[in-house]
Amino acid sequence: MPAMKLNAALFAVMLTAPALLAQTQTVRIHAATVLDGTGKTLRNATIVVQGSKITSIETGTPANGLNATYELGQLTIVPGMIDIHAHVGWHFDKDGRYAARPGSPAQEILYSAENAYVTLLAGFTTIQSPGQANDVELREGIARGVFPGPRILTSIRQINERSGTLDEIRQKVRQLKTDGADVVKIFASASIRDGGTQTMTDEQLVAVCGEAKAQGMRTMVHAHSPESIKASVNAGCQQIEHGVFATDEVLKLMADKGVYFDPNVGVVLQNYLKNRDKYNGIGNYNDEGFAYMEKGLGLNKTMIQKAVATPKLMMVLGTDAVAGAHGHNADEIVERVRQGGQKPMDAIISATSMAAQSLNLEKTIGTLAAGYEADIVGLDGDPLTDITAVTRVAFVMRGGKVYKLSAGTARGARPSR
Repeated sequence: MPAMKLNAALFAVMLTAPALLAQTQTVRIHAATVLDGTGKTLRNATIVVQGSKITSIETGTPANGLNATYELGQLTIVPGMIDIHAHVGWHFDKDGRYAARPGSPAQEILYSAENAYVTLLAGFTTIQSPGQANDVELREGIARGVFPGPRILTSIRQINERSGTLDEIRQKVRQLKTDGADVVKIFASASIRDGGTQTMTDEQLVAVCGEAKAQGMRTMVHAHSPESIKASVNAGCQQIEHGVFATDEVLKLMADKGVYFDPNVGVVLQNYLKNRDKYNGIGNYNDEGFAYMEKGLGLNKTMIQKAVATPKLMMVLGTDAVAGAHGHNADEIVERVRQGGQKPMDAIISATSMAAQSLNLEKTIGTLAAGYEADIVGLDGDPLTDITAVTRVAFVMRGGKVYKLSAGTARGARPSR
């Protein structure tokens, strides 16, 4: 993105500063339908917000003639959506090419802030970025209100087969905790562009996941092959990413062991192929790599169908969003329903309450109920009958602050007088 365009985008962000002012008054948000994130549907409901929290949800005609602060009409309200795997710092450079090498610290944080902002406007109020060093500054800046964006969790760095001896790996986990990482990101297999075979040894996986557990830290594992998935699960790792080559056996193993599974079938490969010219020739983004990704589309379709059919498998919503994909996160929800036959309500739960559970934030976000953060999104349409409604976001509130109200595109949405 040219510098002028980047500066213009950031200037537009600054214009939203009034939305960042703390709200102390009671705010009432009414809509025809509310999906609470746990599988419940409420009709003619009003969500009452005080400060950053939901204080109550009322159904039926408001008592005492109280008007809604935001009358969203026929919109469907859902909890702020959660993407548990998004690379918020990945971007295209001024020449429109993937920026594999970082620019100046100022450039990198501004690109990250822009990606965070478009992700927030797409209805994602929490993301997990696995991860790069300036995620920490971005996380803290958003938390302070310097930048508008989703709540961010980060791994800061990754651990792989080249991370040293078993003792050195354990020490690196402890250092991640000291540095403020929210999760440990592990590469147990090669990229799909390199065939996805297991790269870390079983002993290395036991060392990293065992130390993370001892330190009270969560783990998420990049694993494509059945062998790498099985080794990671048996090592006590908590969450598997991608799983393109997952078999019925390892899907059942994850379900039996209570391990979260984040298949990425609707955004990442499609984005790479759409933006092939912007990646081609950089590292393993070559003809062979893109051939693997083309093949991966079909493999993913087969895999997601098997995953959806696996009883008690806890699938959470992650996109692996990279440069070009930010703001299109909800396409993952659509494709899990389209390709995998996942029930729309289950897909919404995976992007809300179950995703929050995987982050150990199930008592804070991902559900619309009294005491939870007021992360509230209004969709133009009913996702239970048309899942593409999750891509038509007309209203966004995070932590009680409104960042988006598209009255011109949402049926009946208006601020009350």
